[in-house]
Amino acid sequence: MANSTGKPRLLVFNCHEAWVHQLRALDQPMDVVIGLPGRHTRGWDEAMRPIPPNARMVRIEEAVGSSIAYDCVIAHNLSDLLDAKTIAAPRLLVIHGTLESAVVEQGSRTPPHELRGAVARYVEMIGAHVMAVTRLKGESWGFGEDVVRSFADVHDYLPFRGDLARGLRVANDVLRKQRTLLWDFHLETFAGIPVTLVGRNGEMPGILPARDWADLKEIFSQHRFFVHTADPRLEDGFNMATLEAMAAGMPVLGNRHPTSPVEHGVSGFLSDHPAELRRFARLLLEDRELAARMGREAQRAVAKKFSREQFKRGLERAIERARRKFQRRLPIRAAGGS
Repeated sequence: MANSTGKPRLLVFNCHEAWVHQLRALDQPMDVVIGLPGRHTRGWDEAMRPIPPNARMVRIEEAVGSSIAYDCVIAHNLSDLLDAKTIAAPRLLVIHGTLESAVVEQGSRTPPHELRGAVARYVEMIGAHVMAVTRLKGESWGFGEDVVRSFADVHDYLPFRGDLARGLRVANDVLRKQRTLLWDFHLETFAGIPVTLVGRNGEMPGILPARDWADLKEIFSQHRFFVHTADPRLEDGFNMATLEAMAAGMPVLGNRHPTSPVEHGVSGFLSDHPAELRRFARLLLEDRELAARMGREAQRAVAKKFSREQFKRGLERAIERARRKFQRRLPIRAAGGS
């Protein structure tokens, strides 16, 4: 059933608000499922992003009992798929992290190949389509054929000022993700370098998340450079915050990584040697104009490689693939049947 605009609705589970907020690019109405256990908040976290203009919040009971024929169910894990099992609609499972990182962070004793196999069997059984936000993440689960990268629109962000001579890192649950984020490398590299950490890190006194998206944009605008480090075996050389920082005109510093969007010496600096990367950080702290020039190159790179239009086309393609797979799993009706 379509809404008054004639466009069919999506059913989207509430997880990764920054990613779900990007679905506004589809210009398609959607119901966002809230009130599920295991999330850091029972509702939509407006400190992360504002509610998309084309969205309304619903409980899973409302969605299950609704007469709406959803265009597609967008899930983020197997629990979401199980919660939606009685809804007759195509299903799209979005992979946001690597299997290897999940095993390390959660201390799983189940062999990775067994987890990979269980997911593959279940999505095949229910006729779901799987897409990943990066190729590394998709391939780690055995689903590397459909990748739709996030976007960061340079028009969403404030002009770069860089008047605060500090680096910036945006990350949640840092201590739980120490191996994934190469946190020891980060600490060694930026010893003696002022770096602001922003994020939900309750176990780290004095570290707070941004109040809301507007506050986060202001923080991006003020700081001199952005930091992202990650183990290439567990995580990509960028995350959503990295793309946002680049869109806001910030140069990025990090370790050398095959998937980093940063061009060394052009849009930021990359090095696996703490002393060398620390020297680059000091260079940017001392030269705001250099930071601004490199930040403009970062803006150009993100506008070209992580555009809204690419995301929109990729999601539309993934949803269409989900429709085709769901149709193939349905029993064939007899001729003349309803």
